[in-house]
Amino acid sequence: MIISRTPLRISFFGGSTDYPAFYQEHGGAVLNTAINKYSYVICRRLPPFFDYNYRIRYTLREETKTIAEIKHPSVRECLNFINLNFGIEIQHNADLPAMSGLGSSSAFTVGLLNALYALKGELITKRRLALDAIHIEQDIIKENVGAQDQTAAAFGGFNRIEFGGTRKIWVSPITLEQSKVDILQSHLMLFFTGFPRNASEIAGEQIKRVPEKISELEKMMAMVEEAVKILNGPESGYPDFGRLLHESWMLKRSLTPRITSMAIDDIYEAALEAGALGGKLLGAGGGGFILIFALPEMRQRIKEKLSKLLYVPFKFHDLGSQIVYYAPEENF
Repeated sequence: MIISRTPLRISFFGGSTDYPAFYQEHGGAVLNTAINKYSYVICRRLPPFFDYNYRIRYTLREETKTIAEIKHPSVRECLNFINLNFGIEIQHNADLPAMSGLGSSSAFTVGLLNALYALKGELITKRRLALDAIHIEQDIIKENVGAQDQTAAAFGGFNRIEFGGTRKIWVSPITLEQSKVDILQSHLMLFFTGFPRNASEIAGEQIKRVPEKISELEKMMAMVEEAVKILNGPESGYPDFGRLLHESWMLKRSLTPRITSMAIDDIYEAALEAGALGGKLLGAGGGGFILIFALPEMRQRIKEKLSKLLYVPFKFHDLGSQIVYYAPEENF
């Protein structure tokens, strides 16, 4: 039996520049961090006592004879990609809900690939794990996804990630003293808006509009370097990180009207009125989690203002997808 644990992520700057439609021609860059909220995948050989070869449990339960019959696209294509010659049981659990802007779908793909490779007896690099997940989601399933979520899930940590060229991805860790990381975290708040959305549909609309939004996307990409300079500067300048988040959110919401809504705008305005310096809706948009940046002394006031929303504490996480349990099984 194999259990993989894969972190979810928070994206600060550069989101939407990680779509191939943009970075293949213009390059792309994001600033993001893995967090201590996880996707867990449990895999094991399926004992040969059943009239099916694959049993998958997530929000649904599937039992099939063949891989082709599996409805879950990531499970189906990961199994095809890894090419195991025995039956499999797969179970998925997560700390936070899917389709909420924290990269949960890609974290699942990365965690499943990691577990299946381990079940096959292969140990692979973080880079290969990320690139395999990107290939499956973008090229095989043809989902409307970028490349930052898979990379963050595989590598973990607080990183500047660049996209494009022959290398496809390039991960540069943000090296800050722990005191600075603690200060940055003390300014961040995460709330669940509770609004459902379909990230793929919203991302698809963004991708279609890439040719007419080059200027906005280039500005969003440039903010990555600006944010890194703020973090490497004196701690007294960290409020500028929040103001830059606000500027980035104003740009992002202009990419397509579907990124935000009146309800989301009301939440964000309420946070600003309570003292927030900036923030953003995470992921493709439309709902899910909203990140707020505020001075520590304003946190309680903002919590009270947004008391109808679920507040979710979190911390940065250094590690990417891991095999946290491995127990060899007897072959039947």
